[in-house]
Amino acid sequence: MSYLLLSGATVVGASGRQLTDVLIKDEKIDAIGDLDEYLPESVTRVDCSGKFLLPGGVDVHTHIDSPLMGTTTADDFVSGTVAAATGGTTTLIDFAQQLPGEDLATSLEKHREKAKGKAVVDYGFHMCITNLYSGFESHMGELTQEGVSSFKIFMAYRGSLMVNDGEMYDILRTAGKYGAKLCVHAENGDVIDRMARDLVENGQVGPGNHELARPPATEIEAVERAIRISKMAEVPLYFVHLSTDGAVEAVARAQSEGWPIGAETCTHYLTLDRAIYDQPGFEPAKAVLTPPLRTQRHRDALWRGLNTGALSVVSSDHCPFCFDEKRRLGGDDFRSIPNGGPGVEHRMSVMYGLGVAQNRMTLEKYVEVTALNPAKTFGLHPRKGEITPGADADIIILDPKGTTRISAGTQKQNMDYTLYEGFTLPGSMDAVYSRGELIASNGEYVGKSGRGRFIPRIP
Repeated sequence: MSYLLLSGATVVGASGRQLTDVLIKDEKIDAIGDLDEYLPESVTRVDCSGKFLLPGGVDVHTHIDSPLMGTTTADDFVSGTVAAATGGTTTLIDFAQQLPGEDLATSLEKHREKAKGKAVVDYGFHMCITNLYSGFESHMGELTQEGVSSFKIFMAYRGSLMVNDGEMYDILRTAGKYGAKLCVHAENGDVIDRMARDLVENGQVGPGNHELARPPATEIEAVERAIRISKMAEVPLYFVHLSTDGAVEAVARAQSEGWPIGAETCTHYLTLDRAIYDQPGFEPAKAVLTPPLRTQRHRDALWRGLNTGALSVVSSDHCPFCFDEKRRLGGDDFRSIPNGGPGVEHRMSVMYGLGVAQNRMTLEKYVEVTALNPAKTFGLHPRKGEITPGADADIIILDPKGTTRISAGTQKQNMDYTLYEGFTLPGSMDAVYSRGELIASNGEYVGKSGRGRFIPRIP
């Protein structure tokens, strides 16, 4: 039996902070407080004076080793989870994709095999539904009982991922029957396809046109429509990667009327500007994300949404495609550029450096939206998301006097670029513990290979 004492730090939770000690016994948090009189004889001490102890990050939106748009995302479960660990994320929930001609259970099992023996942080899965078939309802029930208790649908990408409104209604009703959560990618896909076609027919094929084909209204309309359908189905839902002021307003309005809609935004929508789409050449392809980056007005609305509670989660939407791969597949037509970018490694640092340190949110709110709320929303709490007795000892030691420098040349993500190239941010993740084991120190992975565990989630 092993004991580890993290002493002299300020322990931060969503409801406050206190200067205290944390005792870890084996993989769990054993006690919090002034523990000198009660310590066992054999204990390893780590002096954390002047630093914050934060719960390990919980990222509920990643696409690792995932087939999308004619290729596969660049990170496998080794590089992707090592990147997560060094950046302070100790648990993630990855999207498994229903593949053409397969049922949900078959596709999930194939994706599960990709993570076994490779992941270095704990993980779970959402299941994407792209094609309804006879018996899909029973498979949703079976997966939910096996601990994959959330599903995702797309309102865009007709012909590959998109479901229609009637199918959304059927999936919502089934999710409600089994107590599962439905995640929704909300964009008006049919209108986007027509706008994109018109641009290409006008000779506008460069990557910057991705933004023009997906104006804010295409997200706002889809969010409003999905809320109405969820009310008709009498089953609430959760919106992924919201990027616009109107979407935040629609969610807040539904919540004020007593309808329990959940919603997230992502690191890049809070911190990066659409100006990259004006850059020359193929450079805008780095920000061919879905939805695209927006203006300051929308970023301000997203920050307000986080601070008022309309938005409850900040995820990374880590969907990494290398710049060279984007050029190879979409150099002649922006519609063929794989949609997505990297983010799992830098989510925690960027949110601290550009959020907390710039007084856009409190440190308590930071803990809430990067760890506690994601864990609560997707059935991982109280095991994950909070420094509390009995929880897994997933803990970050953050030095507020340190700095974090971001560069493609030093990142752990298997990528040839980062949208945060050259950023120097206040705060450093000095150490990251997962289930009481030191897995990252000063930005380097020091844990064992393949140590991550699948975490079944309660419906």
